[in-house]
Amino acid sequence: MVRSLDQVMVSLPGKRCAKIERRANELATPKGVREAAERMRKTAKVKPSRMDPRKLDRLIEEAVVDAYDESEQRTGLYTMLEENLDLPFKTEVLGVEVIVERIDLTDADEIVAICTRGRSRQAIPILELPLPAPPPRGSEWIEAYRRWSRPR
Repeated sequence: MVRSLDQVMVSLPGKRCAKIERRANELATPKGVREAAERMRKTAKVKPSRMDPRKLDRLIEEAVVDAYDESEQRTGLYTMLEENLDLPFKTEVLGVEVIVERIDLTDADEIVAICTRGRSRQAIPILELPLPAPPPRGSEWIEAYRRWSRPR
């Protein structure tokens, strides 16, 4: 049973209640959300690619061949992901099994995986998405995007 923060607060002793309330208020701020996202990035279990770097470079070149700037290159890589990645697939995020239903390009120009679990839905940056073993067909495009997005 999911309870609201107010219901939880009423059921807890004084000091503990105040501590939880302070932490909830901290997380409710944009700074708190950024800090939580940064912790998630640091703890994500994204393994380094085992693919041949030359193959990844060929995939990147195929995706960005007609692109003029970084945004167009990202759009090219997104298009290749959308066309080649076998969806949906299951993976584990922070110890919880989720289903990657689709990928999306956000207004902030970031490629994200739309993950679901039950009725919950969350966008996870594809750079931080752990891949299952064995990875889905087309996952080489995720590896290519990760290589392309690294600082050059």
